[in-house]
Amino acid sequence: MIRGEGACLVCGKPLVYTETARELRCVFCHKPAAAYASCVDGHYVCDQCHEEKGVQTILDYCLSSPLTDPIRIMTQLMEAPYLYMHGPEHHILVGAALLTAYHNSGGQLDLPAALAEMAARGRQVPGGSCGLWGCCGAAVSAGMFVSIATGATPLSEEPWRLANQMTGQALAAIGGLGGPRCCKRNSFTAVLEAVPFAAGHLSVQMSLPKRVVCSFSRENAQCLHTRCPYYPLRPE
Repeated sequence: MIRGEGACLVCGKPLVYTETARELRCVFCHKPAAAYASCVDGHYVCDQCHEEKGVQTILDYCLSSPLTDPIRIMTQLMEAPYLYMHGPEHHILVGAALLTAYHNSGGQLDLPAALAEMAARGRQVPGGSCGLWGCCGAAVSAGMFVSIATGATPLSEEPWRLANQMTGQALAAIGGLGGPRCCKRNSFTAVLEAVPFAAGHLSVQMSLPKRVVCSFSRENAQCLHTRCPYYPLRPE
């Protein structure tokens, strides 16, 4: 698998998105699926194959991390070989980093069970949901964090409200930055919304860096550069 600017895990070339789904076959597991994206040479990788090793990396790291800063947790994981520039693994990464930092900051939850639930729920959010659904998976992941931390269900009252508010708040912040998509930018933004939200509504204060600086612009052909708040050369 190639990790680089082009995004295709097979050849590294750019992805092409369609407005309607086509039946494609995954080059790794060979299963057919209705898909919206393949690379310019026709390579298609299903979400399960794309995220499989990355998700296990996330779970293994979070189970042993003592960190209280979810940005730092995410940044360290983003450097791992199977956490790609873009991909559905970020739909698990955001919530897992928040659950870990929340637990390490005094939040009361069973971390192994919470991370397993985060992975199960996050896997249900498909790649490309930001553009195809109008609902970025990073924002949904932040909402899942609150849902898991508070034990929300569709019949809950206050936990239901908080989980939906968290998703909406993160989504508004992500949408406010504009497109095209960037899984790193969206993940950072969702977490920056979630930490003060958790402090205000869940009474757990996680840590944050003074400034979030992204080191992944070289991997993103669509980077906004100085229009991104996390671009390293953006004036403070």
